[in-house]
Amino acid sequence: MRSIRIAGLFPYVFCVAAATLSGGVRAEEPILSVVFDMDTARHQPGTFGNDKTPAGTVEMVAGKFGKACQFSFVEESRGGFFTASVKPSPEWDQAAGLSFWVKGDGSTNWGGLELIDNADYALRYGYCFPLDSTEWRKITVPWYDLIPELPAGKLVDPAKGYAPSGFGSVWFGKWYYWGDYPAHSFAVDQVALEKSLPVDVADYTPAAPGLPRLLAKLKAKRPVTVVTMGDSLSDKRHWTNREVLWSEVLAKKLEEQFGSKVTLVNPAIGGTQLTQNLILMPRRLKETPTPDLVTVWFGFNDWDAGMRGEHYKETLRFAVDRIRRLTGGASEVLLVTTCPAVERWDTMAELAEAARAVAQEKKTGFADVAAAFHAAGADAAARETLYCRDKVHLGAAGHELAAATVLAAVTAGEG
Repeated sequence: MRSIRIAGLFPYVFCVAAATLSGGVRAEEPILSVVFDMDTARHQPGTFGNDKTPAGTVEMVAGKFGKACQFSFVEESRGGFFTASVKPSPEWDQAAGLSFWVKGDGSTNWGGLELIDNADYALRYGYCFPLDSTEWRKITVPWYDLIPELPAGKLVDPAKGYAPSGFGSVWFGKWYYWGDYPAHSFAVDQVALEKSLPVDVADYTPAAPGLPRLLAKLKAKRPVTVVTMGDSLSDKRHWTNREVLWSEVLAKKLEEQFGSKVTLVNPAIGGTQLTQNLILMPRRLKETPTPDLVTVWFGFNDWDAGMRGEHYKETLRFAVDRIRRLTGGASEVLLVTTCPAVERWDTMAELAEAARAVAQEKKTGFADVAAAFHAAGADAAARETLYCRDKVHLGAAGHELAAATVLAAVTAGEG
């Protein structure tokens, strides 16, 4: 038996029996082995809030194969994971990835899978999956779809990256930064290592750099959809962005200039890093599967977490590839350089330089907000007018400057 607890804001205990290679594999080949058969569980619910509301439960239900564990979260419970330890094994490095069976509650909520290194909690990797089906379905996770949540983690690759044999925990639950906390539940059965999985190896790098398809649609006055991935500089819910927000200014300017209808989809989450948003991409693309443009603007929180130039290049390359792969190459990508802050005027320059390099290498659109802010804020007095009182987040002038910089990038190929 493997003892298991829940991480986050509330404690949990449950047990999962691990099946053996000799007799426990009950799913079809080509699985290598069953990691957890999910046939047994016991729980000790924790609480949250002043009234000690139980945060959730785990119970046994009918599974795809015998029994399964059903995880239920109550309304307003914050992020937390039901956790289980695994014994690291070289067999994991022979696998193409993981699979598990899930039965959702039919809602629009999503579940989270998190794998964590046996010795270093900073090496944790995430994946999200939908709960919209009440039928059992198999979820397959190639190693490249496990996203490192923090800068300490390399991409999962048995040959040249993080070796999956280093994993020591397999968790199911949800992250605090998802931002919505409705009651939901999902059941999980048979977590297994897969011998082989289909992998999209297509090269979606366009022949020409920039945003030619977006610009062509704008010139033709056709409607376009823009998705803005970002942190608190882009999050409409942040207190500094409620009256003026660069993406809304941009959409208005595009409509005025071209006469096209611009639909803005803003999934930005304050306080997050690029990799955390890459985990959530399938959730965001569920409703908008092929936007015309995806903008990528991060850096401040990434820097705080230890992200530096060369690693940021690798992460941005992966981000561009992931966006193109998940949209089948239909979406163009625009990279935005990390915005300086008053007290970090030059500190994060290497992140901006990383974006410049990757934009050229991957032939994306490119908006050099860092250069624009340095030009506009060359004088110290003028510099502070771009920001709100915390000297980190943007004031109205800063949002206008960011929007103008992105607009110039969008129209760069206009003849």
